[in-house]
Amino acid sequence: QVQLAESGGGLVQAGGSLRVSCTGSGRTLDNRVVGWFRQAPGKEREFVATISESGSVAYYADSVKGRFTVSRDNAKNTVYLQANSLKPDDTAVYFCARYLGGAEDILNTNAVFYDAWGQGTQVTVSS
Repeated sequence: QVQLAESGGGLVQAGGSLRVSCTGSGRTLDNRVVGWFRQAPGKEREFVATISESGSVAYYADSVKGRFTVSRDNAKNTVYLQANSLKPDDTAVYFCARYLGGAEDILNTNAVFYDAWGQGTQVTVSS
């Protein structure tokens, strides 16, 4: 079963920064949009960002736009989420997943259309 692996989470103070990574084995991420989602305790999983297979276009949730940046290094089969100006509301487990549709279709924010979910990485922002 294909599964991605997230890493890089941790504890950071409000206003700080963190970079989380999503790595796939082999060619797991070839020709795929990758999405980032997060889930806070007691809340539904929510969309954070997507990036196209080429890395040329990305799409963000309004709650993170201007603060988070998604990028990818296809040679390393890795996608990154740079989170700046973090707020306590950003505290959550962050997950990455592969989109089941087109390689440049970055606008689908429904988790149902993603697979290969990793175990997630905890990001905690203290006030």
